[in-house]
Amino acid sequence: MPAIKLAKQVEVPEGMILLSGPLEHDNIVNGDGLRAVLWTQGCPNHCLGCQNPETWDYNAGMLVSIDEIIERLSKFKGQTGLTFCGGEPFVQARACREISERVRKEFGWDVWSFSGFTYEMIKEFGGEPWEFLKSLDALIDGPFILKQRDLSLRFRGSKNQRLLKLEYGSGRILNIE
Repeated sequence: MPAIKLAKQVEVPEGMILLSGPLEHDNIVNGDGLRAVLWTQGCPNHCLGCQNPETWDYNAGMLVSIDEIIERLSKFKGQTGLTFCGGEPFVQARACREISERVRKEFGWDVWSFSGFTYEMIKEFGGEPWEFLKSLDALIDGPFILKQRDLSLRFRGSKNQRLLKLEYGSGRILNIE
């Protein structure tokens, strides 16, 4: 069943991404350092207690060109990284990977992503989602589970979620928190 959900990618034209809201900057709660945050639109997981249910609809949001995203991000001074939040970034894997690679190359930022899918599901599914994962430095994985909610966890909302530090380019797990 998870592979079916992961296979349901948001359909956007080449060079575009569907966002649920404006880009953020100076964020300190979605990863290490001062970060820009990109909020993707579309999520098949529909976790009970999700803080962003307005991001679930695959037909809502704002269609934005990746070039415009990069232009906007270039104006954010003092950022050390970019974090993909959602929605579910892995259902727009191709666009997210392109943005990830460009901010690494053009700005020298590290890149993190949240996902309601586990690392193992993404690896098993392969394809564009796995290629996106390999472009990351960290992944916070697993669905939000309301019964396991824990506000004391760093960068996570429920005890089942993991903060995985990754080897860029291979996707190999270096550390699990």
